[in-house]
Amino acid sequence: MRAEIVKINKENPEASLIRYAADQIRAGEVLGMPTDTFYGLAADPFNLRAVERVYEIKSRSRHKPLSLLIESTDQAEDLAKPLPEEFYKLARRFWPGPLTIIVRAASRLPLKVTANTGNVALRVPNARIPLAVVQAAGIPITATSANLSGESECTTAEAVRDQLQERISIIVDGGTSPRETASTIVDLTDEEARWRIMREGAIPSQEISEFFAQG
Repeated sequence: MRAEIVKINKENPEASLIRYAADQIRAGEVLGMPTDTFYGLAADPFNLRAVERVYEIKSRSRHKPLSLLIESTDQAEDLAKPLPEEFYKLARRFWPGPLTIIVRAASRLPLKVTANTGNVALRVPNARIPLAVVQAAGIPITATSANLSGESECTTAEAVRDQLQERISIIVDGGTSPRETASTIVDLTDEEARWRIMREGAIPSQEISEFFAQG
């Protein structure tokens, strides 16, 4: 069965369509969805069956945790243990934007989402559709890229449908991704190191290093 494609205006998302997408996620569906980097797989991280579907759709190793899209630092405080000072500095400087921050997860987050690491990766995207869906659903959504593990990431809804085919039933079409680089990942879970860059992406490592060097 071919996936249903729901076209949403990325500059001015239609409220009824956003609500439809949010309701589907709350009902346990996994949606293909645009972010400010690649298209992602959006699911309710508190719904274990939906989380399992994300891993199945991607053929992803269960040892790899899932990153989450959130709407604010307030929401981060609900999902993480006491956040270090570096978190607030990074969030003020780079959010919303293509920076994923790994922090210690709060106990309310399912172990399946954190892949038993005790950590969670969070991001506030600089894109209206996923932000509106997170707000409408009232929960964070998973953000792992909408592709088969090891295959190239998708920058259009059509590419998601071509690659995932009948594995996914609904894809939100918000046009072509605004950039073709993944988010930069910074890990704040090592108290001694304080911060380290796990993956260089849309934000250069040097920019983050210089930011911290400024104090």
